[in-house]
Amino acid sequence: MKRAIVAPPALAASALAELKAWLGISMNRDDAELTSLLKAALDLCEGFIGAMPLSSGCEELLAASGEWQSLATRPIQAITGVSAVAVNGTRSTLASGDYEIDIFADGTGLVRLRRTIDQTRIAVRFTAGLADDWATLPEALRHGVMRLAAFQHRNRDSAKELPGPPAAVAALWRPWRRVRLA
Repeated sequence: MKRAIVAPPALAASALAELKAWLGISMNRDDAELTSLLKAALDLCEGFIGAMPLSSGCEELLAASGEWQSLATRPIQAITGVSAVAVNGTRSTLASGDYEIDIFADGTGLVRLRRTIDQTRIAVRFTAGLADDWATLPEALRHGVMRLAAFQHRNRDSAKELPGPPAAVAALWRPWRRVRLA
C-alpha cells in the first residue's frame, strides 16, 4: 500500500488554542511549532488506533486486479474515484462501470476491477476519517492528541525518546484501538 494524503485535514484554530491553554502559552511565536506537534500527534494517534482521526482526502495505489482488494486506511467515508496508472505515471480516469466499490460498516473500503486494463496499477481516491473536524473528534482522542503534543513540546530538549505515546495518552486512545488478529 502506498498512501498519499491529497487533502489534509484543516486543523481548527481551536485545536491550537486548546493546546496553548494547556501549556499556559499566550504568545504567538510558537504557533507554527505547536501546530506541527499537533499534526504529528494526529499521525501517531492514527498509527496507534489504526484509524485516521480527522477526515482527509487520500489516495492509495493498488494492483490492477479483478479480485476484491482492501484499502489500508480506515474508516473510509466515501470512495470518490479510480484511475488507471501507467508505468510512466500518467493516469486515466476509469468509468464507474469499470470497477466496483464497497464500504463495510467498520469503515473498510474494497475495490475491484470489472474488466482487465492494460495498466498494472490503479489509484483509488477516497475520503477517510473518524470525525469531520477537531470539534467532533471524540473527546478521548482529542485530549490524547493535545496531551501528546504538550508532552513533546515540554520535552523538546530531551534526548530520551519513548517507543510510543506516554501511558496517559495510550490509556485515552486504547478503547479506540483496532484489534487485528494475525
